[in-house]
Amino acid sequence: MIFVKICGITNIDDARAAVEAGADILGFVFYPPSPRYVTAERASEILSAIRDSRFAIRAAGVFVNESLDTIRAILQTAQLDLAQLHGQEAPELVQALGSRACKSLQARDVETAHALLEKYRAGVNGNAPAFIADAPPAQLPGGNGMIADWSAAREIARAFPILLAGGLTVANVREGIDTVQPWGVDVSSGVERAPGLKDHTKIREFIARAKGANSR
Repeated sequence: MIFVKICGITNIDDARAAVEAGADILGFVFYPPSPRYVTAERASEILSAIRDSRFAIRAAGVFVNESLDTIRAILQTAQLDLAQLHGQEAPELVQALGSRACKSLQARDVETAHALLEKYRAGVNGNAPAFIADAPPAQLPGGNGMIADWSAAREIARAFPILLAGGLTVANVREGIDTVQPWGVDVSSGVERAPGLKDHTKIREFIARAKGANSR
C-alpha cells in the first residue's frame, strides 16, 4: 500500500477534496515566506472541519529551522500528528520530537544521502514515515517542483520508510514509486492551479495513480 500526502493545504475545500480522493496525510506549511503558509489557528480550523467527517486523516506540519518550543506549540494548537522538519535542524531536536518527527533529506547524490542518514537516523528510528526524500532547496526549502534524485531516494528507502517528494505529478508518480519503492509519496505544487490553491481534478488523478502503482 502506498500512502499519499497532499501538502501545502490552505483552505477547507482543498482539504476536503484531498481526503475524499483518498489522501492519508495532509500537510500544512508553517514557514512564512512560502505562498502556502498558514497559521496554526487556520490549520486547526481546517482540520476541525474535515475531521468531523467520515474520513480518517493524519496531519503534518512543515517547519523550517524553528525552535523545539515553537514546533511543540504549533503541533498542539493545530492538532497535528507529525512534524516535518525541512531545514537544517540539529539531530537532537529531531530526537526530542520522538515518534512525531519526520526529517526531510534533500540529497544531491547517493553519497550525500548516506551522510544524512547517519546524521539523523537515531532521531527517527521506528517512525513511519521517518524521512522525506526531496529535491535540494532552491527558491524555497521545498515545494519548488524540482525532481528529487531518485537514486539517492532509493538508498534512503532501502533503510527507512520514506515519503518521496520533489516534482511529482500525475505524469511521473507511477515511475517514481516503481523506481524508489517508497512508503508513500508527497505532492504540493504538482497538484496546484496556483501556489497554495489545489486543482481538485489533479488531486484525484494523482492519488488514483499513486495508489494503483503497487497493484501488480
